Amino acid sequence: MPAGLVISAPASGVGKTTLTLALARAWRNCGLRVQCFKSGPDYIDPAFHAAATGRASVNIDSWAMDRATIAHLVGRGTDADIVLAEGSMGLFDGVAARGVSGTGATADIAEMLGWPVVLVIDPSGQAQTAAAIAAGLRDYHAGVRLAGVVLNRVASPRHEDLVRRALNDAGIAVFGALPRHAEISLPKRHLGLVQAEEQAEIGKLIDEAARYVSEHVDLDAVLRSAAAWSVQPAANGLNVTPPGQRIALARDAAFSFVYPHMLEGWRAAGAEISTFSPLADEAPDASADVCWLPGGYPELHAGKIAANARFRSGLRAFAETRPVHGECGGYMVLGTALTDADGISHEMTGLLGLETSFAKRRMHLGYRLAALAAPMPGHQVGARLRGHEFHYSTIVAQPDTPLAVVHDATGAVIAETGSWRGHATGTFFHLIAEDR
Repeated sequence: MPAGLVISAPASGVGKTTLTLALARAWRNCGLRVQCFKSGPDYIDPAFHAAATGRASVNIDSWAMDRATIAHLVGRGTDADIVLAEGSMGLFDGVAARGVSGTGATADIAEMLGWPVVLVIDPSGQAQTAAAIAAGLRDYHAGVRLAGVVLNRVASPRHEDLVRRALNDAGIAVFGALPRHAEISLPKRHLGLVQAEEQAEIGKLIDEAARYVSEHVDLDAVLRSAAAWSVQPAANGLNVTPPGQRIALARDAAFSFVYPHMLEGWRAAGAEISTFSPLADEAPDASADVCWLPGGYPELHAGKIAANARFRSGLRAFAETRPVHGECGGYMVLGTALTDADGISHEMTGLLGLETSFAKRRMHLGYRLAALAAPMPGHQVGARLRGHEFHYSTIVAQPDTPLAVVHDATGAVIAETGSWRGHATGTFFHLIAEDR
């Protein structure tokens, strides 16, 4: 029977991903089967998990997914020895209004699945106060159980001793303390970590993290703190409808933000997926019946996309007879122009009238609930779609017919409605699930 743990923290940026990867690789090196999950709407971390464990990781999200979907997804861990769910933001951070099965907080997953929490605490600039923070998180909600703490970025042995003593007095186990170690820092950019597939040395980086954590953390104690669990059989499978039978999927460094469970759901429903690279000037497969452009970093490659005539003409020809859908960055590429961070405007495919700009960046972040006013691939008018939006682009023009009425997690209507023209549709949010 597998054992489960949640890796969380008081806030973002304290080392959850690094610790998760290090533990996963260290236990894998010891011969254990390790399964990772990502709590919340992050499409980058699962690829790092897969690199560390050799097993595909997926997102589990209490705001967008019902319990049956989450149970189905975590069922892939039943043949593992240890399951690690990496949290997002702080342990109890979610939205104000409850979604399908929770607020999107990591604590929802910990309580739902009965997995204890290992907290990563960064005590930089403090000492005993770190224990007060840990104790507060331990006692905040009775349904969430704290297994213990790993300290990260401790400044000195004296600093570590002060924090350890305070945590011991509070009755909180300390599994280990990590001094600052720049060599295992994961590179970042404006939407989060630089993707795993873009880092040629990612395997070595994870190995170094595993070695370092093994020296400073009691891996056996962490493993013993995990809770044995068994998945209740889910009445339903994934709540995912494929956009077509044969899907041409853009896939490269500019178009890579796809939730793994979406692709698995498409394939499980019998869809076939063929990938193509716009950056390599490839056109979608002519035998496909739908084309899907996911998000990613088109703003970093706008000049190349604009220059790739074969891709642009091939996509236009495809859209004359068949549906094309873009999410976030993919939506921007379906538009007429994208202005990069240097203020240079690049011509896009022109299937939609959308014009976007990164010259003046403004963060758009949050869950989205969309009621479709027009059909999009795989979904009819009136469908209620749950997703998440995260980008820094601004809308210069969005002249086409709105695709949906879109609300944020508080119920407020937002301006990023998506749009459609002919066979082309696009949204700023990334689809996670459809309301049953």
